[in-house]
Amino acid sequence: MDRLLRVQSIISKNVSEIIQFELKNPNIGFCTVNEVLLTRDFQIATIYVTFLGAKNPEQNLKELIKCVGYIRHSLSGKMDTRKVPTLRFVLDRTRENQEHLDELLAKEEAQLEKLKNSKKD
Repeated sequence: MDRLLRVQSIISKNVSEIIQFELKNPNIGFCTVNEVLLTRDFQIATIYVTFLGAKNPEQNLKELIKCVGYIRHSLSGKMDTRKVPTLRFVLDRTRENQEHLDELLAKEEAQLEKLKNSKKD
């Protein structure tokens, strides 16, 4: 299992650097690699990304997916493995989900406060 985590970390670091320094596509914008999950057979790497300040992150993701061949080729030169896994980019919605849950919790707290105040009267 240590090898799996180590390879995930290497992929994360290298893909992040490739996107930041080597890609010349201005439509991608500022992209961060949040997490890399690698299958146990090292064949597929699912890369969770976010686009900071993007108005339409789905469009940015489409542009990034167009560059997957270049990213994989560049990654092959930076890794010491026989095969480079197939790269799958996925939009990481963790932050959006967290904000939504925070909003729901705030609404519930406000309703509880109203309920407590109405019982006191």
